[in-house]
Amino acid sequence: MDKALFSTLTEDGRVRLLASQDNWVEGEALAQLRKTAELPGMRLAVGLPDLHPGRGHPVGAAFVTDDTLYPQLVGNDAGCGMGFWQTDLRAQKLKQDKCFQRLQDLQGPWDGNTIGWLAQYGVESTESDFALGTIGSGNHFAELQAWQEVQDLQKFSDLGLQKQTLSILVHSGSRGLGDLLLRRHLDQHGAAGLPAASEQAVQYMHAHEHARRWAVANRALIASRMAEQIRCDIRPVLDICHNSITPVAAAAAAGWLHRKGAAPADVGAVVIPGTRGSLSYLVIPTGDQQDNAWSVAHGAGRRWNRRSALARLKDRYRADSLVKTEIGSRVICEDKDLLYEEAPQAYKDIDTVIQDMVRAGVISVVATLRPVITYKVRRTA
Repeated sequence: MDKALFSTLTEDGRVRLLASQDNWVEGEALAQLRKTAELPGMRLAVGLPDLHPGRGHPVGAAFVTDDTLYPQLVGNDAGCGMGFWQTDLRAQKLKQDKCFQRLQDLQGPWDGNTIGWLAQYGVESTESDFALGTIGSGNHFAELQAWQEVQDLQKFSDLGLQKQTLSILVHSGSRGLGDLLLRRHLDQHGAAGLPAASEQAVQYMHAHEHARRWAVANRALIASRMAEQIRCDIRPVLDICHNSITPVAAAAAAGWLHRKGAAPADVGAVVIPGTRGSLSYLVIPTGDQQDNAWSVAHGAGRRWNRRSALARLKDRYRADSLVKTEIGSRVICEDKDLLYEEAPQAYKDIDTVIQDMVRAGVISVVATLRPVITYKVRRTA
């Protein structure tokens, strides 16, 4: 492990940044990390290589508290994460144009039995079920991917993966449930935390767990809808949540781990996506994970916020030039502003993010994937 990649930002070592000199981290993100670490009960604040500014608190960070829950650190999409499936489609036989045309309306309501689908995942129905099976906005997506290179054949095989087949990666969350959960907390408690033993904290965690499980079911339905449209069968490989609060035992004392845009490093394999124009990485967490709060990067991390990306890129590129990437993948995104806001140029270099964690000894790379078709949104009549 290269301990030099862990920078301590405070004298007591409670605030850390995992990033090399090659990895540019915005000053505002560091300021938010330090400020958040000042919250009562905060034991540890860790910025990961994809760290970037959020709404008051940074994204790409993990926080450990002693006995206080801070729902605002999770944000308005509790349960958001990545689901990954292997298909039975062979990459060499893929007809990209045909798949591109078949993929339709993954942002629109599903017309199936939502109650029955949720029951498979042990989730109760809610008023938000109209959004079940939909991707959502912003940086959410459903992507058909092909294997680029396998670096650890044994671990690859242990996961039951086959290099010749295509995969589906879905990034989505709990949709309106997560937003309602945060707004309810802020309306009642403002920026204050919740004592972990309080009834309010128990109620929050119950609703949080429901949102997390609903998000798992949502990602699975998105993948199922996508598979049905491109006419293939799928097998689940992994599902990880990167916006959550979970109990953790650290230094023989109970605590609470808050992740905001931080993938768990304590549940096995993780897929860390790049952009629609770069590789994604399948990795295995390594080491004891305490220095990085049992968390790894959840993606490349933004280089520019959405408003800045739109302003910087709109005059430089025609929208139709952004629907095909330099590596040959295609993008379904009929919202022109979103096409610019989520352009590959708006994100950090995923290779640098990954190498920072490899050098720090917190992950090993199993394989890389390249995007084939990225679905964001189609306009409906």
